[in-house]
Amino acid sequence: MTLRPRGDGDHSGIIFFNLISFITQPLNQFPMSYYQRHVFFCINQREAGAICCNNHGAQAMRDYAKARVKALKLDSKSRRIRINNAGCLDRCNEGPVIVVYPEDVWYTYVDKEDIDEIIEEHLKNGRVVERLRI
Repeated sequence: MTLRPRGDGDHSGIIFFNLISFITQPLNQFPMSYYQRHVFFCINQREAGAICCNNHGAQAMRDYAKARVKALKLDSKSRRIRINNAGCLDRCNEGPVIVVYPEDVWYTYVDKEDIDEIIEEHLKNGRVVERLRI
């Protein structure tokens, strides 16, 4: 069957056909994410002392995590782990928070030891740290 656009410029039939073809493809035909794991640290700072992640030193902890990942060479092309800033992740009452993709695992943390455990267990070895999971 050949699909051709109508003369009036309406290509909706082709677009619909392409969308259905896209949706029904097996997931293994799509390219993998560039990063093996992508970590987002909420570093949001709210006004007037309102509860937020940065009240708990989130920026410093993000900087620490980035340096540790680099020191462990987990950011290499073979491991591809990336540490990034994020604005408000809207979980302020559970903060400070980070989220690890593609697993969509959310963590809270208190100190560098917690960050070290997340790096060692989850980022390096693929094991979720249940005691820090939210």
